[in-house]
Amino acid sequence: MSLRDDISRDTKEAMRSRDRPRIEALRMLSAALKNGEIEEGRTLSGDEEMVVLRRQLKQREESADAFRKAGREEQAQAEETEAEIVRDYLPAPLSDEEMRRVIDEAIDETGATSMRDMGAVMGRANALAGNRADGRRLSALARERLQG
Repeated sequence: MSLRDDISRDTKEAMRSRDRPRIEALRMLSAALKNGEIEEGRTLSGDEEMVVLRRQLKQREESADAFRKAGREEQAQAEETEAEIVRDYLPAPLSDEEMRRVIDEAIDETGATSMRDMGAVMGRANALAGNRADGRRLSALARERLQG
């Protein structure tokens, strides 16, 4: 069963239970995936679907922060609720310890010795981590390790 099928099934369930926030969030996800397919001109692969979901998650988190800074707590809460729904469809993120192991492995495999090798390390680390690591956190850990 594909991610779009899961979202469609969950949308129908939310409609039956009249869970308006969940319905809206799932429809937003479905539309984002459909837009991704239209842009690509084909059905998205599993990895491409995860990229779309991560992009949606990031947008929701940034919107929640912006609303909170503007003193609009109700809208911030709505964005955080949507972000939580998006997280349900993403694989469990790597822990800091797992990310450190990924960085160490990437450094070993690339033979990196300084910050000049950051691009190669990040490329390999992203490949090793797959869809389970936050790029900003991974980058910070790599920078810390290469500068250390």
